[in-house]
Amino acid sequence: MAKITYIQFDGSESVVDVKPGLTVMEGAVKNNVRGIDADCGGACACATCHVFVDEAWVGKVGDKSAMEESMLDFAENVQDNSRLSCQIKITEELDGLVVRLPESQH
Repeated sequence: MAKITYIQFDGSESVVDVKPGLTVMEGAVKNNVRGIDADCGGACACATCHVFVDEAWVGKVGDKSAMEESMLDFAENVQDNSRLSCQIKITEELDGLVVRLPESQH
């Protein structure tokens, strides 16, 4: 299991255990984390699971695909560390990962 910390725009945190093989989005949905709607169910076809990856973890979560880059065009306030949480696959190496949710998803 990997502990993932989801930080809401208001600063409140949810720390959940997510099984390797699932995505950051699936971990949020299965644990009722506010702000991750995942309208498309993880198909990289919407931007309702947009997160900001903590700077310390950006290099560890993998690169954005071209499809993810294009879906991020639909998200608000996109930054260099913006990712779609449905595209970040959990591994043991991501134990401790911290992601922040944008204000638009509270």
